[in-house]
Amino acid sequence: MADEILSQYQHVIQSFTFITGSKGAFEVQINDQLVFSKQTMQKRHAEPGEILALFKEIVGPNVTIYGT
Repeated sequence: MADEILSQYQHVIQSFTFITGSKGAFEVQINDQLVFSKQTMQKRHAEPGEILALFKEIVGPNVTIYGT
């Protein structure tokens, strides 16, 4: 998950922190907005590509993928 985001959008990310909780719990915040929480929102693990898709929605379609 982190690798996908960083490899494609490293040129627009100023700070990236990945912190896991107990029992595999984690939250994803983008621009101080909570977009995924295994513990409180979705109550499940993220599907492959799901967090990247949420990130793409927030940064918008005009932000290019790194290296393209």
